[in-house]
Amino acid sequence: MSNTSSSSSADPSKNRSSIATLSGLLPFLRPYRRQFILAAIALVIAAGATLTIPYAFRQMIDMGFSKIGEGGTQGIDHVNLTFLALFGVAVILGIATAARFYMVSWIGERVTADIRNAVYAHVVTQSPEFFETTQTGEVLSRLTTDTTLIQAVVGTSISLALRNLLLFAGGLVMLFVTSPMLSSIIIVMLVLVILPIIMFGRRVRQLSRDSQDRIADASAVAGEILNAMPTVQAYTHEYIEAKRFSASVEHAFSTAMRRIRARSLLTMIAILLIFGAIVFVLWLGAHSVMQGEMSGGKLGQFILYASIVAGAIGALSEVMGEAQRAAGATERLLELMSVQSSITNPALPLAMPPSLQGQDTHGATVDFHQVVFHYPSRPDAAALSNIELSIKAGETIALVGASGAGKTTLFQLLLRFYDPQQGHVCIDGVNIKDLDLHTLRDTIGIVPQDTVIFSANALENIRYGRVDASDEEVIQAAKLAAAHEFIERLPEGYQAFLGERGVRLSGGQKQRIAIARAILKNPRLMLLDEATSALDAESERLVQQALESAMQGRTTLIIAHRLATVKRADKIIVLEHGRIVETGNHAELIAHGGVYAHLASLQFHQV
Repeated sequence: MSNTSSSSSADPSKNRSSIATLSGLLPFLRPYRRQFILAAIALVIAAGATLTIPYAFRQMIDMGFSKIGEGGTQGIDHVNLTFLALFGVAVILGIATAARFYMVSWIGERVTADIRNAVYAHVVTQSPEFFETTQTGEVLSRLTTDTTLIQAVVGTSISLALRNLLLFAGGLVMLFVTSPMLSSIIIVMLVLVILPIIMFGRRVRQLSRDSQDRIADASAVAGEILNAMPTVQAYTHEYIEAKRFSASVEHAFSTAMRRIRARSLLTMIAILLIFGAIVFVLWLGAHSVMQGEMSGGKLGQFILYASIVAGAIGALSEVMGEAQRAAGATERLLELMSVQSSITNPALPLAMPPSLQGQDTHGATVDFHQVVFHYPSRPDAAALSNIELSIKAGETIALVGASGAGKTTLFQLLLRFYDPQQGHVCIDGVNIKDLDLHTLRDTIGIVPQDTVIFSANALENIRYGRVDASDEEVIQAAKLAAAHEFIERLPEGYQAFLGERGVRLSGGQKQRIAIARAILKNPRLMLLDEATSALDAESERLVQQALESAMQGRTTLIIAHRLATVKRADKIIVLEHGRIVETGNHAELIAHGGVYAHLASLQFHQV
């Protein structure tokens, strides 16, 4: 998928009806059958109470008012009993309506929370290929705005739809019981009301989907810029970015207005036809009363039932509009849920072999066999070509080469963020495709060049490496990474909040937090991507000593340009355009006078 918004336009599911689309929510609704049954019972009681009110008014008019006109107390007693009965109906109606509101609101909140959890849990299992082509802001929009629309439907609109369907059906039956002739006229009018609802329904639904897509676009723009504010301000692009966001918001607004205009037109037509039908039937009924063909009470009953039916249709048209919007949101969420990661666990994963017995190491062997890899977004350019590489347990390997040579790609294949198109990667002789992803990645520790610091305190940021580690183990890892001293100097020490993305720390401090995190994990295979690039000379010396201690007994792959780091490696692998062009130690490669010697002269200022 090139983009979740654009690709969705070609989704055949958008041609399905709203009901068919919303049926995709059934897996989230099924666990709450009991709550639905309780809500349905309350719904039926409330609808039944509402439908008894017109009959009570008929009794009051025909049996009460008429008797009062004839004299005596019988009519007054009947009126009193009728009003007492009406109050009883109101009590039942109030209790049932409150129970229905509580249950459906609970269901709406619970189902929305379940959907958000399911979508988020699904998204975090996607491979980096998914995030190459999908904006984070769009995913966040689907998790918030789209689920809120669904909450409105599940927690309110479904209940209103069922309530008004019951009122419509019950009211229609009572209309025919009261006056078949007038009811037949009502039916004709209802057909005229329903036709425009169906006609405009698909249009409103498509506009609703477009509106949600534009909101997601605006969220994506905002998310991207807010995560890059220092760069935006350094280049004085605040006004430019504000205009870009404004343009995106205005586009969303204009799309929303098209949807609102369509719904407004639908509402106007429905109201005109409904009240036109009511006025016409009232006129006919009034003539029937004057001609003695029906009583005043029966006409009053008919008018009330007609009002109930008309109100139910009006409410259903509103609910249909909400359903159209929710159908668009559901499509987008189900589309996100249907995306399957290209990186999956094997059906029968193998166990990771234990550390080699009798060896002074718990490191792992690593083998790349004829590996060829193209990034999905760049299928015509090979990031790695015919990589053949064997690394012994406990060895320290330095990967050297110009930017784009394929160094970081090797790390990504080891972590199985991607799978090679040809060849395979083995750890301790086991193809990593045959390992459970968590088993594989638990074996590997990584210190990336772009350090990620979470919105938490220093203690929890380091504990991210091993969630069950004690405070003492976290502090020990921080000491090994030369992070303990600066953490202790923070206002609250290890409990100090580090800010979003670690904005309260320097680049070197963030990197030492990441190193402490990797040391705490205690992996068999350590991947260091320019792990000391952001450190000053003194910090680099301290961290280098810590890393040398941490690398003891485990296999380590280092991407580095600094000579001090590279010279300590057991073996140096030189990459160029995705190929291994030289292998050897520092002295051998300098003597060879090839690519490495050239890089050394440029980057290390040493031949």
